Amino acid sequence: MGVCGAWRASAMPGGGERWGVEVALDLRIRRPFPSRRMAQEEGGSLSKVRARVGASHGITDLAQKLHFYDRWASDYDQDVAALQYRAPSLAVDCLTQALPGPPQAALILDVACGTGLVAAELQARGFLRLHGVDGSSGMLEQARARGLYQRLSLCTLGQEPLPSPEGTYDAVLMVGALSDGQVPCSAIPELLRVTKPGGLVCLTTRTNPSNLQYKEALEATLDKLEQAREWERLVAWPVDRWELATTELEVVPGTSDGDGFISGIVYLYRKRQVAQVEGGRPSAQPLTGL
Repeated sequence: MGVCGAWRASAMPGGGERWGVEVALDLRIRRPFPSRRMAQEEGGSLSKVRARVGASHGITDLAQKLHFYDRWASDYDQDVAALQYRAPSLAVDCLTQALPGPPQAALILDVACGTGLVAAELQARGFLRLHGVDGSSGMLEQARARGLYQRLSLCTLGQEPLPSPEGTYDAVLMVGALSDGQVPCSAIPELLRVTKPGGLVCLTTRTNPSNLQYKEALEATLDKLEQAREWERLVAWPVDRWELATTELEVVPGTSDGDGFISGIVYLYRKRQVAQVEGGRPSAQPLTGL
């Protein structure tokens, strides 16, 4: 994937138009893909890794999913490295190019933070004020060991609210948790609640065949919030080489089964500003460029 050019405001489902905002981001891939041999050395037998990750994709019951992640936590990083999992770096690249101000000043929430892969990407770009939440205590233990978060909390989004007041964060990310059996689409407004007016929300999901039904429901939720003028979409970036496929059925057309990747997408939204008007009532304000 080379440079992603400009995303221009476009027509919305049900009529109407997106607001007239154009965003141009330089999303060059900065790191080469590791070789298959390197992947096998880092993550053990690739076939075993594929089986384990494929099993995680197939669990749709939340309690079972969290139990699986607790047991998987110690091997998680090496397994996703073996599958060349790129969502954390792609999401952080997208977010940080749109986030104004010096990186050290931004307060960022990493939702479903797992072992802290997103935090590692953020720290590499100078972002140091990081909070994380996850529903798996095993994953949080691994994240705590990295020492990159100022605060970590056990929270199962969709079952309980985020442990933060309204309008706390300059940016909120949720990477790799939007699928069946993880975070329900109904929890998306909670991410918006804890984001500051004018702040950014970055989301990812897989677009491989087994996740398309969830993706359709997710996009309906995202568009509904935009139609309600709660936020505006800045970026929807489809990516073919998301991670190595775990089964032949998930391979992106045009690639071989041996080296085939599944696809994914990165979304970036900005929460609407709210200004006071006569009489003290808040008034939603249109957002301008970055």
